[in-house]
Amino acid sequence: MPQRLVLLHGWGAAAADLQPLGEQLAAQHPEPLDIVCLEAPEPHPSPGGRQWYGLFPSDWDAVPTAVQQLTSRLLDVARDGIPLERTVLFGFSQGGAMALSCGCRLPLAGVITCSGYPHPDWQPPLDHPPVLAMHGSEDEIVPPGALEMIKGRLHPERCQGLLFKNGHTIPLEVMQPLRDTLQTMLKSP
Repeated sequence: MPQRLVLLHGWGAAAADLQPLGEQLAAQHPEPLDIVCLEAPEPHPSPGGRQWYGLFPSDWDAVPTAVQQLTSRLLDVARDGIPLERTVLFGFSQGGAMALSCGCRLPLAGVITCSGYPHPDWQPPLDHPPVLAMHGSEDEIVPPGALEMIKGRLHPERCQGLLFKNGHTIPLEVMQPLRDTLQTMLKSP
């Protein structure tokens, strides 16, 4: 059965920015892996980028609507025959926060966040999908303490945390754990 990886970019980036990561993961995945990179709905204050909601200053009041819109888009994407249960949602930075808020409430195969953070009112259900939360120990954009905040809100048996030695990025050193986790999450029952 086909499998899918949906990627959510960070604040000020664009969907195409994560396409190379998706293609690299698909090329090394043992099964055919459909890659979908979703574009944030709002223009970023700087030309060329996008945002899921305003961030500087933080517009937390816009988060519920942004999560609802993303949920609808994920349900639409799943209508093509690849169910959510065969889909992993990956987000970077602001996209990681969106992946957590949206993905933990859906019957996904898994959620992966890199350099993400928890939204202030985020309370995931106990039966959330498996989560891999990765964060750089030298991240100057989203403090590394966000990793412990994420882990503290998730069921400990359904969350794996990975602190890597780097900044606000998706470094080469996380590619192997990322590939392994993706394969585990998408392994047929």
